[in-house]
Amino acid sequence: MPPPDRLASLLIPFRSSGSAQVLPQGYRLIQSPEGDLATEGETAVEGLNRLLQACEERPRSPERWGQVLARSTWHLGVKDRQDRLVGFLRATSDLALNANLWDLLSDPADPGRDQVLTALVRCSLGRLRRELAGCSVSLSAPPEALEILHGVGFVVDPGGIRAMGLILSSPGMEQKESPRSGGGN
Repeated sequence: MPPPDRLASLLIPFRSSGSAQVLPQGYRLIQSPEGDLATEGETAVEGLNRLLQACEERPRSPERWGQVLARSTWHLGVKDRQDRLVGFLRATSDLALNANLWDLLSDPADPGRDQVLTALVRCSLGRLRRELAGCSVSLSAPPEALEILHGVGFVVDPGGIRAMGLILSSPGMEQKESPRSGGGN
């Protein structure tokens, strides 16, 4: 086994991001749990739903946002000069092996959109390195973020990997047999 000081050199880091990305003047990064996404003119949920709709996504109910944020490990937001929420990203993790980045959003009408996306991605990766080192990272992102993601080392579907899901039934619920399951013993 290599000496401890050499172990770090054996890890495959995200590609170096070069100099720190600077948000446009007057913009600020909000990090949970310290920062609040609410503004004087709108609640956090109103701001998040406005941002979702600007990105052509469906809004979520306040209850759903409450669940989503409560189940997130942390989230990031970016506010513009007028204190409007113009960017958002949240992370979930099992705190052992996997970290997932969700809801990478940046207002398409915002002139600093690319800088906002870049700042959210780089800040989230820095935070993952510090807090959840060793976790594999998956991300759901809009097409406009692909160039930024490639720049920091993400690979789209490496080796043909595709997302999969599993629906778990509650105990006692009857499971329907899938036509593909074969139905045999």
